[in-house]
Amino acid sequence: MRTTVKMTSATRAHSLLLLVASTAAWGVAQDAGQFPADFLFGVATASYQIEGAWNEGGKGENIFDHMFHTTPNLTTDGTNGDVACDSYHKYETDIELAKNMSVDVYRLSIAWARILPTGDINNINQEGIDYYNNVIDGLLANDIEPVITMFHWDLPQKLQDIGGWPNPRLADYFVEYARVLYENYGDRVKWWQTFNEPASFVAGYSGNTAIAPAINSSGVGDYMAAYTLLKAHAAAYRLYDEQYRATQQGKVGITINVMWYEPATDAQADVDAAERKNQFYAGLYGHPIFTSEGDYPAVVKQRVAENSQAEGYPRSRLIEFTPEEVEYIKGTADFFGLNHYTSYPTTEGVSGSNPSMDLDAGAVAGDYTDYPLAASSWLRSVPWGFRKTLNWLVQQYPGYPIFVMENGWSDTGELDDQGRIDYYGAYLAEMLNAMNEDGVPVIGYTAWSLLDNFEWGTGFTTRFGLHYVDITDPDRKRTPKASSRFLEEIFRTKTLPAKYMR
Repeated sequence: MRTTVKMTSATRAHSLLLLVASTAAWGVAQDAGQFPADFLFGVATASYQIEGAWNEGGKGENIFDHMFHTTPNLTTDGTNGDVACDSYHKYETDIELAKNMSVDVYRLSIAWARILPTGDINNINQEGIDYYNNVIDGLLANDIEPVITMFHWDLPQKLQDIGGWPNPRLADYFVEYARVLYENYGDRVKWWQTFNEPASFVAGYSGNTAIAPAINSSGVGDYMAAYTLLKAHAAAYRLYDEQYRATQQGKVGITINVMWYEPATDAQADVDAAERKNQFYAGLYGHPIFTSEGDYPAVVKQRVAENSQAEGYPRSRLIEFTPEEVEYIKGTADFFGLNHYTSYPTTEGVSGSNPSMDLDAGAVAGDYTDYPLAASSWLRSVPWGFRKTLNWLVQQYPGYPIFVMENGWSDTGELDDQGRIDYYGAYLAEMLNAMNEDGVPVIGYTAWSLLDNFEWGTGFTTRFGLHYVDITDPDRKRTPKASSRFLEEIFRTKTLPAKYMR
């Protein structure tokens, strides 16, 4: 919604309930296929995946720069993000592409190392400040509202040198970084997200070689990282609430990736396993912030503690919060940012190394082989899982509006990308069903992604873009795909074609 809601600690719950109620009412009032007039449509990008200019404009080294330079050819095609889509130099072109799609909002991330080259405020890079000022002003000049992600995985390398996210001191560094962003951009930015996909970037401490810093501290370092980032998020939220909200009138949230884990059978063991997987994957980050009791999900605390004891550890591998920390973290969001792509049939069982989050969850995720497969091996089109995800979120975290920040489909770069069109049509239909029939308070949706960008471990061999990017061309020529025209009509008319509605 465009209406500003001031959410101090005293009024926040009431204001959010009003926002949820109004959103649900809009949904009920719509014809099939019709979105609310104030629904926010947009596209999403991320700094390392599109900007390039890795050592230009005063930017410092980040953990992906370091990883790909010290261990080259980690990606499928040998590419990295040094140039990527060259959006650092072509941001005006990208704003024009977004405008041509009739977007209401544009979601982008800020590269921490471009603002603070060493991660700390003793060295503020004015060229970096100016760059994002130009992007934000360019968006607003084209009637596009910026949605800013503070951290989309690209940690300054100097902060990794002192331990990265498993070091609890990083919460202090992050809140000072957030202060710089509020001070420089908060007069114009009204939508903030602290983190994108905690479950993805903590995997950089569990041995995932595609995610920097690619450290294998599975079942220990990843839990430590989760603890730190949750405290960092809360500190950034409370800083805004106490010092900036009254004058800047914006909203602060966090974006959590929630894939849907569906019981493979009706057996109670599989039902319980699927729920555990959802709690370990999403609840680990959502429960401390969005529930009235706060803290990690009880099943997560119990299983990690029991497994840790059985493994001979003197304490739980999960750093548990003090009662004061529980209170400090809970309620620190104005909306739930959601990334969702696919679903998996899930059974009770053992998977993962020892120790690991996967092993702690005691669940095995399978594959819906009868559903269309994207170019990404992990992604199938399972639209009904989106609706189940949205309803699960409302059940788990009542009272929060949901802003879908990522949803998309990969292929190998086809301009006539019918598979992507079919995916978006089906998933948007399930989102509308959740809104209209179930009363789920979804307030916005940004498609991933505006451009064919650098896709981490698979480089440019898998492409999520609505615009084709020719990485063999020094100018990185962009070409609209059929899906960009498909979404433009939906964004402009706030209407999904009838053939996608059942």
